[in-house]
Amino acid sequence: MKPMLADDAALDLAADLLRQGRLVAFPTETVYGLGADASNAEAVGRIFAAKGRPADHPLIVHIADASCLTDWAETVPEAAWLLAGHFWPGPLAMILKKQPQVPDAVTGGQPTVGLRVPNHPVALSLLRKFGGGIAAPSANRFCRISPTTAQHVEEELGDSVDLILDGGPCEVGVESTIIDLSGAQPRLLRPGRITRQQIEALLGVPLAVAAKSDEALDIRAPGLLAVHYAPSTTALLCRTDELSATLAELNAQGRRVGLIAYHSASRQPHLEHILYMPEAAHDYAQALYAALREMDNRQLDMIVVEQPPEGDAWQAVNDRLRKATVPASTVFG
Repeated sequence: MKPMLADDAALDLAADLLRQGRLVAFPTETVYGLGADASNAEAVGRIFAAKGRPADHPLIVHIADASCLTDWAETVPEAAWLLAGHFWPGPLAMILKKQPQVPDAVTGGQPTVGLRVPNHPVALSLLRKFGGGIAAPSANRFCRISPTTAQHVEEELGDSVDLILDGGPCEVGVESTIIDLSGAQPRLLRPGRITRQQIEALLGVPLAVAAKSDEALDIRAPGLLAVHYAPSTTALLCRTDELSATLAELNAQGRRVGLIAYHSASRQPHLEHILYMPEAAHDYAQALYAALREMDNRQLDMIVVEQPPEGDAWQAVNDRLRKATVPASTVFG
């Protein structure tokens, strides 16, 4: 399926296809989503088939504005209204107790539903034209690199999508922050552009952080598996002080290696290809998935990613990199 420029005619067609229970890929500010009518369990099932996604993994429902919260959530706490008023439209998804009519296909059988209002003109126009909620995970094969352009969707899913709306490159580049508001204490499930510190400052309470040992963690919200957002090529995450030795060892093994570098001074010999990433966290996040995809398409033996900085602004980037890569120490001991 070739992408179609997201003009009014294309948006009308997309809304009509959604009403027919078909799949539409569309841009958001985070990544491109693979959308279906969230009230139609059969249509939602087509998302899982196209992605190869396990049925117990829930989807985020995209809605047109905060007034739609009560259509999907049985209970909307004050914290949810406060977050929606401050951060929506935007890259924040909230997990709330679901209305009884929300299909189990959307929630993975959970008693909760994920909701957000995307901050992209194409997504918002589509939601208004469609007039309902659109269930939409990232438009890629399960656990693989999320798409940030319409061309990525075409490469990844091909003709398994009925329409791909082209709205240009995604501005944020990594998936939304997810906060669970269904329990006694707000809980951060996935970091994103909106940071834990921003949310805590607004709510005036600390967020619990989901532990890896939480048995329900991987099905409460999307994107929480230990391996996710990953290229087909093995990718190593390497600290700057270990970079030269790691690359020398790989070169001695005769490996064809590409480097995604953070420091412009990280010039290394014997590399098939090198990409220099932006220094600012938000710019790095926007470029990350495209860089991983470009390296993956080069049919290398190994991708080495230089570890970017830690810190609040880098939480989302480092979360995605940890899930897309393995530490160099696991390869070399």
